[in-house]
Order: sequence, then C-alpha cells, then structure tokens
Amino acid sequence: MIDRDGLVLSNVISSQTAVHAKFGGVVPELAARAHIGMIDMVVADALSQARLTKKDLGAIAVTRGPGLAGALLVGVNYAKAMSYGLGIPLVGVNHLEGHIASAWLADPAFPLPCVVLVVSGGHTHLYRREPDGSCALLGCTRDDAAGEAFDKGAQMLGLEFPGGPAVDRLARQGNREAIRFPRFHRRKSSLEFSFSGLKTSLLYKLRDMDAGERVRQTADLAAGYQEAIVQVLASKALAALAQEKLSALAVVGGVSANSRLRGLLYEWAERNGFRLAVPPMAYCTDNAAMIASAGRHVLMSDPGSIREFDIQPSLQVQPLPRPVLREEITHS
Repeated sequence: MIDRDGLVLSNVISSQTAVHAKFGGVVPELAARAHIGMIDMVVADALSQARLTKKDLGAIAVTRGPGLAGALLVGVNYAKAMSYGLGIPLVGVNHLEGHIASAWLADPAFPLPCVVLVVSGGHTHLYRREPDGSCALLGCTRDDAAGEAFDKGAQMLGLEFPGGPAVDRLARQGNREAIRFPRFHRRKSSLEFSFSGLKTSLLYKLRDMDAGERVRQTADLAAGYQEAIVQVLASKALAALAQEKLSALAVVGGVSANSRLRGLLYEWAERNGFRLAVPPMAYCTDNAAMIASAGRHVLMSDPGSIREFDIQPSLQVQPLPRPVLREEITHS
C-alpha cells in the first residue's frame, strides 16, 4: 500500500520458496494454486499494517504481465473484482515497469534521463529512461537471464533454490580469483549479455573434478562463477552510461540484492563519479510496493489512460509516465 505522495504504508509479500524448493524451480501450476490460497490473507494483512480498510482505497494496481499465465490470472481477476466492488480505478502494470519504478521508491529525486539495468530471474535488460518516462531498450540477454544463470549454477553446485542467495552466501567464503570463468563481452560497443557459455564452463569444470576436489573448492567455484556474472552486469551498465553520455544508473530486480554486485557498483560509482540508485533489499525482489508505485505514476500522469485489460504473459516494456515527485503534487 502507498499513499498519494508515494510513501509506502505496507509491503506484504508471501514467499513461495518452500513450495518450489524441492523442484529446483518454479512450477506454474503450484504457483497459481499458492496465489489463490494466499491472496485474501495478503490483502488483509497489507490493509491492517497500513491501518486502512478497503473503503479507504482510491485505486488498485495489479501486475498484468509478463509472467506465468496462471498466477497473473489469479491476481488480475481478484483485482478486477475488488475494483468493481469498490467502484475505484484499476491499473494494469507491467512487471518490468514495476521494477523500474522501485528505483524511485527510496530516492524520489533520482535524476532523469538515466540508464536502468533490470536484472532478475527472467530478465536482464538495459534501458535508457527519459524525463517523460519513456524507455528505450539499449541491450538485453541473448539467452539466459542473470538470475537463471545463478539458479542453474546453484543447481550444479548442489545448492538450494533459489540459487542467487545461495551462491551469494557461499561465495563469501571463497576466493573469487581462485577459479576464473569466461565473461561474455562480444564487441566493445555491444550492450548484449550472454550467460550460456558461463554455465557450460561451470559444468565442464565440475565434470573434470573428482568428488573431493568439488567439496574443497565449492566456495571458490561459487565465488568465481558469481564474479563472472556481476562483472559483466556492472561493465555493461557502465558501457551504457558512456554510450548514452549519462551519469545516473539505476539497478533494479531480484539480482540487485546480490551483495557482490551492490558492493562493486558502489565502488565503481564512487570511483567514476556517477549517481547510483539500488533499491533497499525489500524492494529488490518482486514486491507489492513497486507495482503500486508504477500504478500511481500512471494515475498521476494520465488518468484517462486507464482502460480494460487482460493478462499478457509476454508483455514488453512500453513508455512509462515519469514519476511524480512529492514537491510537484498539489492537493485539492
């Protein structure tokens, strides 16, 4: 829940990690069923923490895509029924635009234009975001997203799901220089990513080790594997800044919670003199506040744009209205 000034009143999340952990990844049918079972309780908890009732709501924002069709259907149909029953507007939000909006939750004055790196389990995209809110795609992954590379690497290393946090924890015990992994750069001007070769490299390294070596070097393997991912992410983001002649970078999405990536970005920001926005941990992974924030931007910028919508599992980023800063809001 957020208020009209963009302040977060509550941000309730129901994790499905335990539901999917034994399968090593998200099972769509189970995800949809878990959504059905939890959505009423999550909404009630969010209202309680915000000290509001349903009658206090002025609008509802819901993710319409991209994502798993079953889970999207649960959320959109619930939101439509609630919107109809309360007689209030309903905003369909692009999940990626929600992640982008999270950069301004903790830093409403973060400058535009800027480069935004969206890096998560399903997405690794670089955008240029303009003052009018439009986003131009600068580059994206050619195969796996960074989050998928973490998950698959963790699986090969025998770590638990989700893989990103598991690799991050283990890597802190290892030497990131002990075992070097390939880093995709292609040509210097390219802002594309690729992690398939990295994944294959880990597979081959593990194949060539005996059981004892694997145990002794698991932490070093995790550290080197992680380093290859975060170095490529950070270097491509800096290349985008240079290419676009900008000095502001926002990094959002679940992988932005990675401790090594955050540390590297802050180090490079200080050294190279660019402005950096990395959301607090609560806003990095999928969360309600970022969707509410993106929905608020639409309502504040162009209320006439609200219309009927259906789920779009393969939805791409469309122009997103510029965040309305608190000092720009006039109250009637």
